[in-house]
Amino acid sequence: MKVFSSIAVQPAVEVLLPDFVARSGVRPDFTWNTAPALIKRLQAGETADLLILNRAGMDAVQRDGRILAGSEVTLASSPAAIAVKAGALHPDIATAEALKRTLLAARSISYSDPRAGGASGIHFAKVIEQMGIAGEVNAKNRFPPPGGLCGRFLPTGEVELAIQQVPELKQVAGIEIVGPLPRPHELVTVFVAGTGKASAKVAEAKALVDFLRTPAAAAVFRDKGLDPA
Repeated sequence: MKVFSSIAVQPAVEVLLPDFVARSGVRPDFTWNTAPALIKRLQAGETADLLILNRAGMDAVQRDGRILAGSEVTLASSPAAIAVKAGALHPDIATAEALKRTLLAARSISYSDPRAGGASGIHFAKVIEQMGIAGEVNAKNRFPPPGGLCGRFLPTGEVELAIQQVPELKQVAGIEIVGPLPRPHELVTVFVAGTGKASAKVAEAKALVDFLRTPAAAAVFRDKGLDPA
């Protein structure tokens, strides 16, 4: 069974997969990437039995007629947040004005390259444009590689602040999450599963989705920074 999935749910799903394989005998073949990158591959002619994408991505593939009717299921959601090196002072991000001051005062930051298609990067680029500080922030920003983790620059001191979705930040040791972006700049991304319309493995895809919605799976999702549906 071929699965195209957003990297945001990867930490939780990879913990759960061995149990699923042991119980079902089904061995999913996962391709992990951002939703836009996966959609481009689908539009280029590739297929998948199961898609796990953000809400916007799922809406796009539905419009293209690539999802089996009635198969869509919401799995979880996660906020975009700011992190610092473990032990560092937590800056004030409680309000929009406080966030603006913090971003301007920071020596260096990292957020995902919007051109790579990640939801947090696209959103944060819009936030700093709305604040009128895009030039100042981008001048001291360091993009991770496409699909990479912004938090990896924190323990080494390469940046002071990292902005990404909580599940991605939580993959990095030696950092602390300060909190989510404040209103009105918050971002909560919803992740949705759907069976490919041309799939010959509908039962297997449903079995995996059902497994990812069990109470045991919900506990793993929470541990990895995702709020189960």
